[in-house]
Amino acid sequence: MSQYDVVIIGGGPGGYNAAIRAGQLGLKVACVEKRDTLGGTCLNVGCMPSKALLHASELYDAAMGKEFATLGIEVKPKLNLSQMMAQKADSVTQLTKGIEFLFKKNKADWIKGAGKIVGPGKVEVTGADGAVQTLEAKNIVIATGSEPTPLPGVTIDQQRIVDSTGALSLPEVPKKLIVVGAGIIGLELGSVWRRLGAEVTVVEFLDRITPGMDTETAKTFQRSLTKQGIVFKLGAKVTGAETSKSGVKLTVEPVAGGEAETLEADYVLVAIGRRPYTEGLGLESVGVTTDKRGVIETDHFKTSAAGVWAIGDAIHGPMLAHKAEEDAVACIELIAGKAGHVDYNLVPSVVYTAPEVAWVGKTEEQLKEAGVAYKVGKFPFTANSRAKINHETDGFAKILADAKTDEILGVHIVGPQAGEMIGEYCVAMTFKAASEDIARTSHPHPTRSEAGRQAAMGVEGWTMQS
Repeated sequence: MSQYDVVIIGGGPGGYNAAIRAGQLGLKVACVEKRDTLGGTCLNVGCMPSKALLHASELYDAAMGKEFATLGIEVKPKLNLSQMMAQKADSVTQLTKGIEFLFKKNKADWIKGAGKIVGPGKVEVTGADGAVQTLEAKNIVIATGSEPTPLPGVTIDQQRIVDSTGALSLPEVPKKLIVVGAGIIGLELGSVWRRLGAEVTVVEFLDRITPGMDTETAKTFQRSLTKQGIVFKLGAKVTGAETSKSGVKLTVEPVAGGEAETLEADYVLVAIGRRPYTEGLGLESVGVTTDKRGVIETDHFKTSAAGVWAIGDAIHGPMLAHKAEEDAVACIELIAGKAGHVDYNLVPSVVYTAPEVAWVGKTEEQLKEAGVAYKVGKFPFTANSRAKINHETDGFAKILADAKTDEILGVHIVGPQAGEMIGEYCVAMTFKAASEDIARTSHPHPTRSEAGRQAAMGVEGWTMQS
């Protein structure tokens, strides 16, 4: 029986970062992963391949539309979908191989197979060939991530009705694509196929898109996507699906009541969220239970069982790769006797469409509900010189600050490169910065980041460029 200080179940962003940090701290560590490659959903069938397609499709759309011609670039592009998919796969392979290198560098063992807790301090690993081995560990970390949430009454066959994994590898550009769910995953993948030529309709149960996003930001975002050709059916629920060799007939009803209608499409993408992947892990062998959604309750990553920890999508908090990374570092440092903490209020969210949307901290709705007095500074990208020169003027930057102390409470950006810009505010808010700190900090000109500075000036009413 192999003995370790830490055995991690799951090799995604939470698991592999936990293994690397454990190795750095001198702990003997093993990471159990059942995929043929490390990186989990994020690297293999999530964050990274979707960004590869978002980037490629954005360039294709610019070439096919008026943008290239406006810039004086005359081309007649032809889509090579198989090559687009091949370069996506190549990028993913390079990244997963990079994690293998980091494991070797930090003396972390990768145990290939499906892991299951079989008692205190014991993890049983079943390999692809059926061979079973048992690992003994002082500490076990559950980092098994999440899986797409199924839609009752709709069977995902990965042929005509697909989840996010299937939507990354469609064999053709759909003439019509229906996306069920107006969250981040659905809108990103819907954007990919819309740019490549599909007619895209998004069906959402709620009366708004991107739940959890600041409402004003979401409305601006929706207007931009609508202008690009995406059709939204909000306040609608899917009640049935009928597939054939050539497509899908989807039955949709108004949530508020009314007549059902049938929507037809070549493919349907079900993207109504994700749920923790915690079944079949043997949690009962150590007395650990989950809630109805499969979430494991923890206190500073400790479960109810001694020596058993959980991180990432398996526990409460935003289901984001970078949140899992932060969990991983904090959890391993606690195991090593150090301090470890993650402030979930300062975990940013990003939608990698065009325009991008990024935010951190509180929304206006949350501040109103909590009775917090706040001020707002907002600046449109139509008035930002770099955005104007680049023909990327949709959206704005908005800063919410405490009315009394001026501490920044939330930042919301919809516009070009929003995901890159939001990091400045994560740092600022970590150090309890005031909006004036941003307003009086020199930003390079001309850059999109100046929009954030102008928004900060707007908190006290002295925006200078609009």
